[in-house]
Amino acid sequence: MHASDAGTWTLGGRTVNRVGFGAMRLTGSAAFHLGVPSDRRLAIATVREAVRLGVNHVDTAAFYFSATRSANELINAALSPYPEDLVLVTKVGPGRDPSGEWLDFARPDQLRGQVEENLRQLGRDHLDVVNLRVLGPGPLAEHLGALADMVGEGLIGHLGVSGVAKEQLDEARGITEIVCVQNRYSLEARSADADAVLEACGEAGIAFVPFFSLAGTGTAHGRPALEHETVLAVAWAHGATPPQVRLAWTLARGEHVLVIPGTGNPAHVAQNVAAGSLRLSEDDRARLDALAGT
Repeated sequence: MHASDAGTWTLGGRTVNRVGFGAMRLTGSAAFHLGVPSDRRLAIATVREAVRLGVNHVDTAAFYFSATRSANELINAALSPYPEDLVLVTKVGPGRDPSGEWLDFARPDQLRGQVEENLRQLGRDHLDVVNLRVLGPGPLAEHLGALADMVGEGLIGHLGVSGVAKEQLDEARGITEIVCVQNRYSLEARSADADAVLEACGEAGIAFVPFFSLAGTGTAHGRPALEHETVLAVAWAHGATPPQVRLAWTLARGEHVLVIPGTGNPAHVAQNVAAGSLRLSEDDRARLDALAGT
């Protein structure tokens, strides 16, 4: 069992295994800054277990925090000095201002402070990839222009976007190079043009990185309380778990799709990584595609 079992993709000029790790749940969080204090030792052990199993793509953000935990700081404690092949992807846009007030979307002139906050917390002198996390419609030129300036300065290696519609992706690609798109995407929960964004990324050689890929109908972020019978049947046939089936279906959407399931439990990391070796049959995929409406 290894994170490379699902294959590899190039992200920001670096080869990464298609099964990665999302850090949001390290702080006990289900949504951005709404975390609750978590077990620090268990969180650090989770990150180390992911890397031990071959994960070399870790997604994080300075705005993943609880009152006593920061996902970035936990990653720093767990992995510094960082493995040479590790690609750390972080996000800016949402965050706190100096007074501690929450910002849904920073102004362009506030992005430098957010980038520097990520650098300090992670203990890095540069960020491999930074996603501009968008929380609604609107132009992106000034924000991406500010981030592109920091690419030129060497603070950021590459840029991506997150939470974007197809027209926003098109706009972003006209402004600067985009190496990844991180959007909500799961069997039953995704935006109206999610498949169009996924396909556009594949045609352009851009990594498509779904978040909340384990979410089902009626769940905002986590696993469904009652799993769909189709997912259960496919899982039973393969001796797998429903979350593994969901991850395998997501990976099968394209070679450019990278999954970043999050957890604060080392045992769950192993289960997620094992999903990379699950090969769905054509019939499995057809049944799941019907559920997904694709």
